[in-house]
Amino acid sequence: MRQTPKITEMYSSTTVLTSWAAAIARTLEQRGADSHALFHQAGLDPELLSDPNARYPVTGTAHLWQLAVAETGDDAIGVAVAGNVGPTTFHALGYSLSASGSLQEAFDRIVRYFRIVTDAADVAFEREDGVCWFRARIPPSKPIPAPEAIDAFMALIVRLCRDLYGPTLNPLRVELERARPRNVERFEAYFQAPVEFGAAENALCFPVEAVDRRLPGGNPELARINDQVVREYLARLDRENISNRVHVLLTQLLPSGTASQENVARAMHMSLRSLQRRLSEEGVTYKSVLDDTRKELALSYMREGGHSVGELTYLLGFSDSSSFARAFKRWTGKSPRQYRAEK
Repeated sequence: MRQTPKITEMYSSTTVLTSWAAAIARTLEQRGADSHALFHQAGLDPELLSDPNARYPVTGTAHLWQLAVAETGDDAIGVAVAGNVGPTTFHALGYSLSASGSLQEAFDRIVRYFRIVTDAADVAFEREDGVCWFRARIPPSKPIPAPEAIDAFMALIVRLCRDLYGPTLNPLRVELERARPRNVERFEAYFQAPVEFGAAENALCFPVEAVDRRLPGGNPELARINDQVVREYLARLDRENISNRVHVLLTQLLPSGTASQENVARAMHMSLRSLQRRLSEEGVTYKSVLDDTRKELALSYMREGGHSVGELTYLLGFSDSSSFARAFKRWTGKSPRQYRAEK
């Protein structure tokens, strides 16, 4: 059985946004519990709850979940906590998700930027046999989150989908690794779907047609702006993630036509050779990061509409419109005009 690292070992590694713990605090207070006392007992400073950028160690929040269950006697408290999550709980990511044009876009953002919430788990969204699966996996090298934390997160994903799509959307199936709780009916009432406990993984199954449907509240420009805020936060959070820092710099330099390797290296206060080496260690190259950044921005701008091919050529730092058109067809299999006509 894996040993959970000591809290002091995890402050600089596996963490979660304190705003996630704020939802636990609100739920405890609704039950008449002294949330601050429980936070102190878990070794967490409740004063950090007011700082939107602060983070707690996952081992500390796991202890808090245990105390919350003991205090309330409710082993389904994670489902209740999902109802106390606000739009700013996940920093700017919450706004990006709300502005997504489809559930597929929302899940793509969750997978891409999940690290802003926590680095305690890996998430994936996959299509298999005519349905879509959202999965949350705990790497062997990471401390084990409390079962209630997984409950809350999976319940929150379903709430997000209902908020975007409509209240009638239910998952086709829910699978949770946790042991069968006493309050099974609470889970079934919330998810409105078959729930398997003691499963091989934590997963939600959704119908493809719901995932692909265009959402009336989609706002590509708002989503793109908040995506950039998330990127900048992650660049500050993990200074060692060089490719993410390069991505942030490229979004700033591309419109001015100064997004060369030399300029990026200079802005990061390192030599060109060091930049190339650090990117190589992450399994990427400057060219691949530049291409991914351009593709992500191009699709976002195209969803926004209102930009001519000439404007997109400028915003993405291409030398001419034909170069942009060739790159766009390589990314999507379609010309910019064909892509826009189908949207």
